[in-house]
Amino acid sequence: MDDKVATRLGLSAVLLGFGSILLFAVSAWGFRLNDWPWTQAYRLASWSAWAASAGVALALAGGVNWLRRRRGGGMAVLLGLIFSLPIAGLGLAFDFAARTTPPINDISTDIDDPPVFWFTVTPTDYPAANAEPQRTAYPDVRPLDLPLSFDNAFSAALALVEERGWEVLSDDPAEEQIEAIATSRVFGFQDEVAVRVTETDSGSRIDMRSRSRLGQIDRGTNARRIEAFLSDLAQSAAN
Repeated sequence: MDDKVATRLGLSAVLLGFGSILLFAVSAWGFRLNDWPWTQAYRLASWSAWAASAGVALALAGGVNWLRRRRGGGMAVLLGLIFSLPIAGLGLAFDFAARTTPPINDISTDIDDPPVFWFTVTPTDYPAANAEPQRTAYPDVRPLDLPLSFDNAFSAALALVEERGWEVLSDDPAEEQIEAIATSRVFGFQDEVAVRVTETDSGSRIDMRSRSRLGQIDRGTNARRIEAFLSDLAQSAAN
């Protein structure tokens, strides 16, 4: 005979998990269609994470009940976990990143003379107050020196920008800078990117700045983007 408690808990978890996935999809879809502001999309996504977390809790409770009685309901519990864990995991990772990264959203490899945005919709300067938190949190965000001529380094940087699918706003070698828009895959959030190429005695120096258009924090997104881009550029130049 099936364990009715485990079955009910598992099915409740399935409903919550499925609902969390649907709510998360709606929040991203609505923002991408410009039907509501990012604050509303964020609110819906938060609700989806809470629903998924409740689903995980119910599934775990059902699992404990099933382990004690071994009278059925295990499949419902397993499905509850399968449906609830993805959004609950995303919510947990999102919250962890917010708690372990500084509340800044503008990162530059050169904090003394940061690249300046000229072609974005909001061409503001790098905030001086970001410098110290950035140094502490992201010590690996630093310029990249390449043993390439300016022309070759600029071409390699532009090719990598295009390979990543970023929208290029400007790529004039005379200005020694590339400006582009990087769009997130799920919600379509847009971040502004500047890649500056400077000729040096030994080749070229690459500086990069990345900032978020929305919100006051980025949960480390911009720093990760810079580190990944410069790492790939260095590897490309070495081949």
